[in-house]
Amino acid sequence: MSDLPSQPDRSWSAAEIHRSILPFRPTLRIRLTMFYGGMFLLAGLVMVLVMYVFVSQAFHLVGHTQYLKLGPGVQLRGADGQEINSDQYNAIMTAREAATSSSALHTLLLKSISALIALLILAVAFGYAMAGRVLQPIGRITRTARQVASSDMHRRIEMDGPDDELKELADTFDEMLERLDRSFESQRKFVANASHELRTPLAINRTLLEVQLSDPESSPDLQQLGKTLLATNERSEQLVEGLLLLARSDNELVDRRPVDLAEVARQALEQTRSEAAERGVRLEDRLEPAVVSGNGVLLERIALNLIQNAVRYNLAEGGWVRVSVGATDGVGELQVSNTGQMVPGYELEHIFEPFRRGSGKERTRSDKGVGLGLSIVRSVVRAHGGTIEASGRPEGGLDMRVRIPIG
Repeated sequence: MSDLPSQPDRSWSAAEIHRSILPFRPTLRIRLTMFYGGMFLLAGLVMVLVMYVFVSQAFHLVGHTQYLKLGPGVQLRGADGQEINSDQYNAIMTAREAATSSSALHTLLLKSISALIALLILAVAFGYAMAGRVLQPIGRITRTARQVASSDMHRRIEMDGPDDELKELADTFDEMLERLDRSFESQRKFVANASHELRTPLAINRTLLEVQLSDPESSPDLQQLGKTLLATNERSEQLVEGLLLLARSDNELVDRRPVDLAEVARQALEQTRSEAAERGVRLEDRLEPAVVSGNGVLLERIALNLIQNAVRYNLAEGGWVRVSVGATDGVGELQVSNTGQMVPGYELEHIFEPFRRGSGKERTRSDKGVGLGLSIVRSVVRAHGGTIEASGRPEGGLDMRVRIPIG
């Protein structure tokens, strides 16, 4: 007996079988055309086979009356002087009759198959055209759905024509878009109202506290209490601003302009240098032009949040933060790498969730932030149609890579 391990049986899915057979994407139009052509070919082959059988039977029925048959004892002399009897003559005529029938059937079969191939080509072309006409409403629905995905919620299909299944589908899609449009409009109004209602009392509290702290006659205890309340108020303002920005950036942008990621990263670095110097973190940069289409303020928020996050969680002595920008394969890439503590792989799946601050801590009393920085980054990246990827460095720290389409 062999001790070699047995190979596990692999079950192939339908999608894998289709990919292994067809080197291209089998669209619905192509599948319908292949179905029409296959049905026509099958019907044509059956018709050719039936016609072949009927013609063969007809030749068999009339073949015996086409030639004169000789009785026994009759002798014939050919042109070469050779004599043949009646049996030889009848055998020659029968063989010639069979050869003539076989040749006629063969010719009929070849011409029938040639005509069938020509008609099959015409049927496939006609089926492809008809399939495109039948599927035209579905293409219209798809284009409208793509425009809606670009945050143009006012688009509607408004399909005309007979009251069939496709029109029913289009009307149902329009009703769904109408409900979604009302929902998003309600959300926008809520964000605008919340922005005013939440910012105003916090601004008033900050003003009152600053006035109290500016009073030279206030006691040291009152001064300390005022500073504590002012720090708490500032933290609340940051939380409100972060939540509102997170809510506003969840939808894809409609108004886009050319923005250089290198300039965005340069501005973010300038805003972070003083904090990095206080924490003893060295900033390094390699910025190459990478012009993308988007909102400059939101893109600067991406770079600023990533760099601030890298500086504040950089616990290594003599730590560094490296920022690089470049363009490759039709995308602008912003990469922020930093030293720091080791980040387990299972934690990387959750670092973009709101209110998470390092090593899986949620809603902690850390003073490093409100736990919305990376959530805002992910939301803004998605609004620009890009991707963000986080990976842990073997020596400790993180590599954050943002890719945004160019143009």
